[in-house]
Amino acid sequence: MHVVATAGHVDHGKSTLVRALTGTDPDRLEEERRRGLTIELGYAWTTLPEVGDVAFVDVPGHERFLATMLAGVGPVPIAMLIVAADDPWMPQAAEHLAALDALGVAHGLIVVTRCDLADPGPAAARAVEEVSRTSLAGAPVVRVSAVTGAGMDELRTRLADLLATVSPPPATAPVRLWVDRRFHIRGAGTVVTGTLPAGTVSVGDTLVTLAGERVRVRGLEALGVARGTMTGPARVALDLGGRAPESIGRGTPLLTEGSYTVTSMVDVALTGDGTVPDRPQLHVGSSATSVHARPLGGGFCRLVLDEPLPLRVGDRAVLRDPGDRRIWGVRVLDPAPPPLRRRGAARARAAALRLLDGSVAAYLAMRRTLRREALDRLGLVGEVPEGAVVAGDWVISPAEGERLRAALVEAIGAAGADGLTAAAAAHALSLPSPEVAEALVAEPLEYAAGRIRKAGAAAALSPALAAVLARIQEFLSDQPFAAPTADELSAAGIDDRALAALHRAGRVVRLAPGIVVLPDAVELAVTRLGELRSPFTTSQARQALGTSRRVALPLLGHLDATRRTVRLADDTRRLIPPSR
Repeated sequence: MHVVATAGHVDHGKSTLVRALTGTDPDRLEEERRRGLTIELGYAWTTLPEVGDVAFVDVPGHERFLATMLAGVGPVPIAMLIVAADDPWMPQAAEHLAALDALGVAHGLIVVTRCDLADPGPAAARAVEEVSRTSLAGAPVVRVSAVTGAGMDELRTRLADLLATVSPPPATAPVRLWVDRRFHIRGAGTVVTGTLPAGTVSVGDTLVTLAGERVRVRGLEALGVARGTMTGPARVALDLGGRAPESIGRGTPLLTEGSYTVTSMVDVALTGDGTVPDRPQLHVGSSATSVHARPLGGGFCRLVLDEPLPLRVGDRAVLRDPGDRRIWGVRVLDPAPPPLRRRGAARARAAALRLLDGSVAAYLAMRRTLRREALDRLGLVGEVPEGAVVAGDWVISPAEGERLRAALVEAIGAAGADGLTAAAAAHALSLPSPEVAEALVAEPLEYAAGRIRKAGAAAALSPALAAVLARIQEFLSDQPFAAPTADELSAAGIDDRALAALHRAGRVVRLAPGIVVLPDAVELAVTRLGELRSPFTTSQARQALGTSRRVALPLLGHLDATRRTVRLADDTRRLIPPSR
């Protein structure tokens, strides 16, 4: 499906044109029909050869309903700018065009209506001149009369040609459906409608609101037909049942859980003339909220939102001055910006924002260290840059990786021949996990026997300790997790001081007093536990490792401490952290 929005001055024939294209009146309110004036958003649809279903969002043209117009065009990537042949270029046409330009809408048509009433040439020429300075520059012009039908076939052809050039968004994208209407149907419950820009929604899906309220999609309709699944872009109606939260209404985003950064502060790039007022309105999707605007210089601005919104890098929005109706285009650069506390911080922040081009590499260079899931929530899709350090879910920029490697070499040099465990190195360098410390190891360092040390610097064991290690290796040769008992150790002449010395030398891992395994057993445990369905219980872990609770409990505690596993609230179930 394709979705197209109308735009243009009041009474220039937007609804009449949509009616002629679809055979359906988009004005659904009695007051709209009585006054001949679109007040609310209207919807209609048709089928065009070669491109299939096309849904139209018909927006009001009156100046009092600009916020409603923005709610309609916000999620829609394609527009028809409609001007009348028998009227001059009008203020609302200019305002709607400015809104489309602010949103970066680059696909559209200029449609000159009422060509049966006046020569369309002057109106077409003026529209082309105005559009040439916007994101719609070069849009084809079609001259029509919805009353006589003149030009309507050409309009359908031009529209189909345009839609065929628009690349579909990814079907796997997370859902962010901006609700633009809510109503109740007897026997079904609450129904909401909206434009799905990308992603896929299906019957049975669970979506969440900004407040974390979960709603289940009990039914799905598009173009008046019940569906099982719809992929954006599409106009959809979702049946949320009889217990949908009352908070859901126009402007509510319904989201794939955990896929968006919900923020009350965002750094943006602005387009438009004049100084932004202190308290403008921000329009995103079908949502609108007041913001505090703090110019940073160079066309960049920090917005503090009165109400949080789910924003991603690259999102387009409109900033509007409610007083004099000026409009600015907004492009989101950073939905999770740092605080500005020091003198000159705004100027420095503007310089940093100038380097952001929407790529993973640029954002990672600015933030230095991030979780991969945070990059996903921010909408930064793509490969990490060459030279980046990837450890589990953590990604470190190439420059930060080089700095940390130098710091690690220095820390290991200060530690002496025994070096440091990965956990100790992570603590010394304030790293997020021991996995990161391990991933930083490179010449002249090595990671061996559970410790990071200078390559070839492992201290030789004394004959007595070497003999103890040989006996421990014999105990564990067949069953790596069957740590010898205290009685077995005592019978073999092995005391806790010897075990501690071997642990410091990185030759064993001392899980608890009197309980040791060989260093390779730790990674083997991670591999075996990774084969379990998460979350798993201590009992399941014990069985997978083929050991007793005496060994399993301290081993799992070690994996928790080194962040190879995550202990859940019930203290018995653990999850292996995701790796990418």
